[in-house]
Amino acid sequence: MKLIHGGDVEGFREEFGREPLDFSANISPLGLPEGVRQGVIDSLSQATQYPDPLCRKLRRAIGEKEGIAPEYIQCGNGAADLIFRLVLAKRPRRALVTAPTFAEYEQALTSFGCEVDRYLLTKEEGFALTPRFLEALEEKPDMVFLCNPNNPTGNLIAPSLLRQIWEKCREKGILLVVDECFLSFLPRPWEHTLKKEVQEGAPLLLLRAFTKLYAMAGIRLGYCLCGDRQLLARMAGVGQPWGVSVLAQQAGLAALREDRYVENVRALIGQERPWLWQQLEQAGVHVVGGSVNYLFFRSDVPQLGEKMRQLGVMIRSCANYPGLSEDWYRAAVRTREENQRLVECIRQAGEGDR
Repeated sequence: MKLIHGGDVEGFREEFGREPLDFSANISPLGLPEGVRQGVIDSLSQATQYPDPLCRKLRRAIGEKEGIAPEYIQCGNGAADLIFRLVLAKRPRRALVTAPTFAEYEQALTSFGCEVDRYLLTKEEGFALTPRFLEALEEKPDMVFLCNPNNPTGNLIAPSLLRQIWEKCREKGILLVVDECFLSFLPRPWEHTLKKEVQEGAPLLLLRAFTKLYAMAGIRLGYCLCGDRQLLARMAGVGQPWGVSVLAQQAGLAALREDRYVENVRALIGQERPWLWQQLEQAGVHVVGGSVNYLFFRSDVPQLGEKMRQLGVMIRSCANYPGLSEDWYRAAVRTREENQRLVECIRQAGEGDR
């Protein structure tokens, strides 16, 4: 089976018999917070019990953090779980996605027989979403997926344009789904979210996850904010009742208390991203975008991804994203020492092609 995402560390171990330096998954470089680690350990005494299928304590804690009523919150086994639950609960006939973007939207939509229209982001416009996207909404799809910032390009949607999109979707009764899983890496994430529009009955759903910011990819925990409580109830009904384990719920509660950790992650990314951008350019690749904890770039080195694997470093090939070719890649922003290693390997991989 060919995997469509990065982060396949186990596949690397089986092939090379050693641990990789993984830049293919956009995870916090500071690792699992100590408070979360301890929270998981402490929760093992409850592992004999079924988890709360309603995630009551966790939803209340998220609500306090987000300033959102708990009844507008649903938790899942990562954001991907919620994407599939949403599509199954809503059963859209036509949906609109951008391209390139996170593969799970289209995978979920097509799995349940939905016709998917792609709005192509172009290299000439820096893969940015422009006001022309508003014209695509005139076709009135049942559902629209946006990723903000986009994965893999790292581009943010201009706040004014995002509001225009939301107003047009609300006017036409289109369910707008905005994936905000990477917003928390920004120093001022509240400037780019539609959270204030999550109101009773509004056709809007925002996706969030603990996965990236708290380095909890293996624990699996995400949540969504939505004012349509009937839709949330249907989403709860189409999946397994115990989708979020005891350990994951406790990990989420602990993560919500890690304010200092979040500050440290943002500070590190804010320092390392521009440095890595510059170093990659000097190493011969063309960086196109990156506003959070990953950079999107193009390289003329043939099979750069495979050459990097041979050097012990995993980067994300973007060849399987619609609208992209084999010379596009994505790399996470990590610590200075790790970033230096990435740049060194990219230089080394390109030496044989000069």
